Amino acid sequence: MTRRWLVGTLAVAMTSCAAKDAARMIIEGETKTLHERGKGARPSAPETPPLLFIAFDGVSRELLYDMLRKGQLPNFAQLLGGDSLQHAHLDETVLSTLPSSTMAAWATMMTGLTPAQHGVAGNEYFARESETFACPAPVSFDDMAPTFEILLDGYMNHLIDGPTIYDQMKEQSPDSLIWVAMHSVFRGADKLLMARRTVIVKAAESFVTSTVKEVSQGKPARDVFAKLDGEVLQVVEEQVTKSSVMPDVLTVYLSGTDLYAHVAKEGPDEARRAYLREVVDPQLKNLVDALQKRDALVNRWVIVSSDHGHTEVERENNIDAIPPLTILAKAGFRIRPPQREIEKDTPYNAVIALGGAMAYVYVADRSTCPGERDRCAWASAPRYAEDVIPAADAFYRANLDGTNYPSFKGRLDLVLTRKPKPAREVDNPFEVYVGNGKTQPLDEYLHDHPHPTYVQMEQRMRDLGVGVHGDHAGDVLLLANNGNVDDPKLRYYFAHPYKSWHGSPSRSDSEIPLIVANRGFSSDAIGAWVKDALGERPSQQGIGTLMVKLRAHPPTH
Repeated sequence: MTRRWLVGTLAVAMTSCAAKDAARMIIEGETKTLHERGKGARPSAPETPPLLFIAFDGVSRELLYDMLRKGQLPNFAQLLGGDSLQHAHLDETVLSTLPSSTMAAWATMMTGLTPAQHGVAGNEYFARESETFACPAPVSFDDMAPTFEILLDGYMNHLIDGPTIYDQMKEQSPDSLIWVAMHSVFRGADKLLMARRTVIVKAAESFVTSTVKEVSQGKPARDVFAKLDGEVLQVVEEQVTKSSVMPDVLTVYLSGTDLYAHVAKEGPDEARRAYLREVVDPQLKNLVDALQKRDALVNRWVIVSSDHGHTEVERENNIDAIPPLTILAKAGFRIRPPQREIEKDTPYNAVIALGGAMAYVYVADRSTCPGERDRCAWASAPRYAEDVIPAADAFYRANLDGTNYPSFKGRLDLVLTRKPKPAREVDNPFEVYVGNGKTQPLDEYLHDHPHPTYVQMEQRMRDLGVGVHGDHAGDVLLLANNGNVDDPKLRYYFAHPYKSWHGSPSRSDSEIPLIVANRGFSSDAIGAWVKDALGERPSQQGIGTLMVKLRAHPPTH
């Protein structure tokens, strides 16, 4: 997730004439009704197991578990049933999807589908069948409006192909009452809860006028992020306190851990530990108290998870849009401008999408657009030898010896590609490009060139690239030297300057927490049920499936 999520988005939207009415609507209310219950409908489904989902952004498994086991998060532990975590199962197996980045990860968890199935391949990506540059959290350019639309218009909901877990829960139990606080995925819910509008706008103004300057000087202020999380929790607490009916399902999304980790001078681990201990845990107390006063924790299942981890990087090691665009242009491609919307008659035959440790490259069948002003037939597959391989080779050579961009030498770990298929067909898996037009299957390459920090890369790459939306991950995929490198000074990433990023197959980016707790069950009983629910290959999509199963078939005593 980028530091622009929500805070910068609102600031930019407030300066846009087109967005003034929308911004005013957001400022005037703290909740948004998403689904009107029909006459005669029950207010909730009290016979179903109630669920509270705490969705952290950017919190690694080892970090969170270590703090809980050391007693550093007492209010959080109370939410999990207290009693020295005797009623909470702390799973040690689940991995984030690839890329291990915000939008792909949350779409995966909140549907139970892989990126190649639901279609959200990253914070930004290109959908060739519609020639749409989807960018719920833009990375390669500065435009906050798309992210603003996540809460205002459900932008992420529209990008996802497939039912959300809330859709699935409503299918099982139509009367279920579902509230979602600030999360990007809320299709199927009844109510969207948001932080106080005036505080969000004030935080946004503070962010763009002072925090950006502080970040550039290496002195980011975390207060602007703490206010956001504090307001989210306060609004939820107020709704819990005054509502006549408690929700059957309540999702609470807290973004400050990730936002601060990206820019904190002290590095992501120290920053996240301090933020969880000094900001999140104290803020949780009032919510825990409010839930207990309503007896809403007696039999409520509490689920805790996150979208990805973090890897420390050096600010000056960022790769913005200019190097990959230049390399492609010098290889003879016409590049789509790095922005959300372009003029309809703009001729281009290549697209770049950035995403931290990964970047996607899309090429067209250039035989359909040989003239400089010709529009390409993007819905058809590019030619492998004539279009895909030249793009892959351009990046391979630039990384090998600096061809067409000398400073790009040594920036990449892998260049991956595959023989393309037309849009909406199940795509081939990625292979490693090894030069001279040749590729090697990923499993064979990793056997010959061990990457001990990478976990389950081959299967997770299949989840990203093999499916009806597998083409959203590009024809060529660039993986930076990042999660495979021990020294932060030798790590690179595709984005604007930050102090931390993610997106790689490494353990630090990929190992995410999954906590399942209920005061009426032992941790061992919960753990046995969780293991069965996750199946043989625990995955981020499995967490979504687990929550749906928990509502329909919870464990018994």
